[in-house]
Amino acid sequence: MSRLFGVNLPGRKRLEIALQSVYGIGLCTAREICEKAQLDFGMKAEALTDESLAKIQSVITEDYVIEGDLRRTVSMNIKALKDMNCYRGVRHRRGLPVRGQRTHSNARMRKGRGLPVAGKKKV
Repeated sequence: MSRLFGVNLPGRKRLEIALQSVYGIGLCTAREICEKAQLDFGMKAEALTDESLAKIQSVITEDYVIEGDLRRTVSMNIKALKDMNCYRGVRHRRGLPVRGQRTHSNARMRKGRGLPVAGKKKV
């Protein structure tokens, strides 16, 4: 099993899919990394050698922000929004959708589990 930036790459998956297990790398970015490292993105991740892993690691460190640094940047941006008291910051603070989605009938992921409302008592 190959390790890249503290993340175990799933060995039986293709390289372009396995690279997506690293936070901050999606499909397009994984393909760009494979092209820059001159590797076939269709090969299995378990077939990677130490030198090909070193190539991938050098390409990523030169051009991309991933894992801990990216998480830190995102959380600092959200914290700045909250400190500014702007609309998006207030929505983050309250745990509501930030990008204009409706909340009347949806948004269960952000709002949490629905609580039952007491109905009328039957006489």
